[in-house]
Amino acid sequence: MGLFERYLSVWVGISIILGVFLGSLIPDFFALVASLEYAHVNLVVAVLIWLMVYPMMVQIDFSSIKDVGKKPKGLALTLVINWLIKPFTMAALGWLFFKGFFADWVDPESANEYIAGMILLGVAPCTAMVFIWSQMTKGDANYTLVQVSINDIIMIFAFAPLTALLLGVSDIQVPWNTLVSSVLLYVLLPLVAGALTRSLLDKKTGKTEEQKSVDSFVAKLKPWSIVGLLGTVVLLFGFQAQTILTEPQTIVLIAIPLIIQTYGIFAIAYFFAIRLKLPHNIAGPASMIGTSNFFELAVAVAISLFGLHSGAALATVVGVLVEVPVMLSLVYFVNRTRHWFV
Repeated sequence: MGLFERYLSVWVGISIILGVFLGSLIPDFFALVASLEYAHVNLVVAVLIWLMVYPMMVQIDFSSIKDVGKKPKGLALTLVINWLIKPFTMAALGWLFFKGFFADWVDPESANEYIAGMILLGVAPCTAMVFIWSQMTKGDANYTLVQVSINDIIMIFAFAPLTALLLGVSDIQVPWNTLVSSVLLYVLLPLVAGALTRSLLDKKTGKTEEQKSVDSFVAKLKPWSIVGLLGTVVLLFGFQAQTILTEPQTIVLIAIPLIIQTYGIFAIAYFFAIRLKLPHNIAGPASMIGTSNFFELAVAVAISLFGLHSGAALATVVGVLVEVPVMLSLVYFVNRTRHWFV
């Protein structure tokens, strides 16, 4: 495990502090960056997210999908958690807390936006960070690729309608064209670019050397991927710096249901992984994929739909704040419970 992965929570923590500090120190700069958008898409954030996502997409080997029939249980578990349970429990928790428990502390309009941000997180299963979680739990790398590949294919078709359905249930009007364009920009196009890159590397080096070539290419891109991740965190927390400093209680209110959702979904996934008698190197990543979020997509769509300074964008940013330490605690738990599996 590299230095970056080993101290991921430290780097993200530093980026969060730096973003809040700079956002409060030079708000005009962040306002300028926020104004650089086209068709409701912030161009700087889009570039950073592409830097982060593209190397991950290059690692996806669609030819490995043919082997999925050999071990279908792990894939089935991930798909059921991601598409039949997680989005609906996230929406339910958002409604329960912000329309119920926290109703006296949050105005209705803000409550709707916080719920929307939570829904966007719940409907976006992990794509990028899952490779790090899988590596940290000594997961089956090829099987993780299969899970991510199929999830991404499903996401292309299911993210927009499922998001619109849940946001509609929450009485929030969503423009379909913005949702669809976000999926195209942040999922489909990077996926196609990754597939084309693998194809070019295959032609250049030959099939037998393809994986070595891919690994070498991704290693060269890794510094840029790190820049994309940490730069995105700095910008997102810089955009929300004033809210974070003036309304810290809001961050806590949003974090509570997100933490409950993350640990709850993991508990469900891990329980069924044990009951299905999955090997540990499949059970770990399967549960982590179902638990983690494609926060890059959720943040981008929240910004596109509701604006950089909206409650929805803030909720997705809090998702970033919550996810890294929580997921690292789950990585520790998965590694400590290896003996539970065959």
